[in-house]
Amino acid sequence: MAISLSVVLLLAVIMIVLIRGGSLKAGPALVAILFGFFLASTGMAPAINRFLNSLAESINQISF
Repeated sequence: MAISLSVVLLLAVIMIVLIRGGSLKAGPALVAILFGFFLASTGMAPAINRFLNSLAESINQISF
C-alpha cells in the first residue's frame, strides 16, 4: 500500500509539472487519468500490480 501511494503521488507531481510546463495539455492528461482509472477495474489490474510489485522489490534489492 505504501508503495502504491508513493507511486501515485510521484506520478501526480510529474503530471502537474508537465501541465504547468506546457509539455502536457489538460485534455490529454484527463484522458490518461481516465485510462488509468478504467484500466484499474479490468482483469489486467492484478497482473500489472504484481509486475510493479516485483519491479519495486528488484529495485529495493539493489545495493550501492
